[in-house]
Amino acid sequence: MATPVIIFDTTLRDGTQGEGISLSVEDKLKIAQKLDQLGVHYIEGGWPGSNGKDIEFFHRSNELNLSHAKITAFGSTRRKDSKAETDPNLNRLVESGVRVATIFGKSWDFHVHTAIQTTLEENLNMIYDSVRYLKSQGLEVIYDAEHFFDGYKNNTEYALSTIQKAEEAGADWVVLCDTNGGSLPNEISDIVKVVCSKLKTPVGIHAHNDCELGVANSLAAVQAGARQVQGTINGFGERCGNANLCSVIPNLQLKLDYSCVSDEQLQSLSSVARYVSEIANVNMPVNQPFVGAAAFAHKGGIHVSAIMRHAKTYEHIVPELVGNKQRVLVSELAGQSNLLAKAQELGLDMSNETNQTKHIIEKIKELEHQGYQFEGADASLELLLRQAFGGIDNIFTVESFKLIVGKNGGDAISSEAIVKLKVHDETVYTAAEGNGPVNALDNALRKALVQYYPDIQQMHLSDYKVRVINEKDATAAKVRVLIESTNFDNSWSTVGVSENVIEASWEAMLDSIRYALIGKTRVEQQAGLSERLGLVNH
Repeated sequence: MATPVIIFDTTLRDGTQGEGISLSVEDKLKIAQKLDQLGVHYIEGGWPGSNGKDIEFFHRSNELNLSHAKITAFGSTRRKDSKAETDPNLNRLVESGVRVATIFGKSWDFHVHTAIQTTLEENLNMIYDSVRYLKSQGLEVIYDAEHFFDGYKNNTEYALSTIQKAEEAGADWVVLCDTNGGSLPNEISDIVKVVCSKLKTPVGIHAHNDCELGVANSLAAVQAGARQVQGTINGFGERCGNANLCSVIPNLQLKLDYSCVSDEQLQSLSSVARYVSEIANVNMPVNQPFVGAAAFAHKGGIHVSAIMRHAKTYEHIVPELVGNKQRVLVSELAGQSNLLAKAQELGLDMSNETNQTKHIIEKIKELEHQGYQFEGADASLELLLRQAFGGIDNIFTVESFKLIVGKNGGDAISSEAIVKLKVHDETVYTAAEGNGPVNALDNALRKALVQYYPDIQQMHLSDYKVRVINEKDATAAKVRVLIESTNFDNSWSTVGVSENVIEASWEAMLDSIRYALIGKTRVEQQAGLSERLGLVNH
């Protein structure tokens, strides 16, 4: 039976300390619900002693219908030369209503003297008193030993004495923190082994990613005896971020045979990663391991030819195990096998011998010669192939659109779009404003369609890129527009090309809307999936 490892998520606390990350109370409540569905064991909601937003979150966390996770509040040990019972920070933890408190204390003698400016003995008292007081209030206590590895390397005896004080006071967990993120996996492993031999209390790891080793250090700690891993979704966090749970969890479970979440929960990992990125309004790196859009994408013709025979040739795991999927990229660098594999992925009957196949291959080559790029616009490519081979319904027809862009005096430039569509043999004529011409067109198009397709409200444009193709033509140059859209469950990219940036944007936008709408009735192709999933048992 696989050894269990407890997952402690701190996206809502440590993650929000990352540059550009800001979450409202509503955001935090939504993410907490998703994290519970993923199967994490602890969700650190914030620091009730630091701001009113976190206090509100803890009060409203009772609204959450959590089935698995425990909400925990974060704080520090008592102030120097005071009593735990009267410490405002500790009492806010008690008043927050949580069942679990996570507090940090100093392990590094340098920090004791420099940061909190007290004696080594008083720091030990602060740790003991704080843990003991919270335990007396009926709370489960997780003690985070801040800067533990730096402290251990500087003064081993003292660093060990700090966590022994926490254990003596009744801490339920002792978590070793590589707060500066500067330790190496072999150091983490050696030190965790020593600590596990010294303590009866279970040990955890809290790693930062300043040396790109947050995940590696977390895995090393678990292999050395740690049984709790703290981290964040997508590695959000201060400076270079925290250990990325989207890599920690599958590595532990699929590579090292530990048990973190159920197999079904693991299959939701990619969607949770995308959801958190969308809520935080941060673009997720396409090459993020396990959950990124490019994690199982294949472009080279030799690679694609091989995976068509057996996916294991160029994929280290089955993508569906983490809720991701295999993607074949089509570009001028890819061979014919890429296109055939893409069609097969979509369940389309396409061979390299028919005239229709030859025609679509030539058409794609011609479009790429014009400036289209399909390796970054998988949704536009799918629509093109489905139109050629599978047939798709003409969901709506654009009859016309107009744009009015103007400026009155010192006012900002205003944009208004008017669109005329035919939907289900009905003519729809509507207008909408936007903060720019593309946004106005997007708003008008969706306003016209929402009465027929209410689910369109769930999708939105998440990224917009313009690339000049032939710079020598200056303002008359042809441009390529790439649009990325999302509906919280999925994301897709579309492309448009024209000498007019508005027309290119409109083309990409129409593809994005059409893709979203046919997706409601499109049957996901499962050919070969059972066999691929069976690979893990071989």
